[in-house]
Amino acid sequence: PILYSYFRSSCSWRVRIALALKGISYDLVPVNLIKDGGQQFSAEFKALNPMQQVPALKIDGITLSQSLAIINYLEETHPNPRLLPQDPKKRAQVRMIADHIASGIQPLQNLSVLKQMGEKKMEWAQNCITSGFQALEQILQNTAGRYCVGDEVSMADLCLVPQVANAERFKVDMGPYPTITRINKALLELEAFKISHPSRQPDTPAELRA
Repeated sequence: PILYSYFRSSCSWRVRIALALKGISYDLVPVNLIKDGGQQFSAEFKALNPMQQVPALKIDGITLSQSLAIINYLEETHPNPRLLPQDPKKRAQVRMIADHIASGIQPLQNLSVLKQMGEKKMEWAQNCITSGFQALEQILQNTAGRYCVGDEVSMADLCLVPQVANAERFKVDMGPYPTITRINKALLELEAFKISHPSRQPDTPAELRA
């Protein structure tokens, strides 16, 4: 497999965690979203992913984009360890939380949106994350065990940790979100989350390395 990734992309991080958890080795091709006006806009990368976003994963003779679609494919082709619970209610909760982050928070504070916001980008990102986290904290109080849904790591957790990192980068006060904070801390102790961390990628700038 070949993963096209950017060290700081939270969507790429989700996929790196999934690959690490499932023990799938891969080659990483960095796509710098800032350099050269954004390498994702090159004709070469557009041919690979017409949406001109990371991640993209070449695997089993196909190219997939969209992190949740990639994770679902990995789940179906490499079922162990599972990232979707067997219980249909818990599985629905996992998908709900993953969608809450992947559709309801992250795109609103994504690089392409922030570029449009100009000087207001920090305030905009903080507002988007805060309103999303207020809802997420409430949801997690009903679903969480050690992790987002019960005591098994799931696709929801793969979305949570990168989004908390975004919140910290945009200086969001995490005080009002004790459940999110507790789960994030527990997940960051797991090896798959450590090795996939933005501070430990081949394209991580020297000053941001762990």
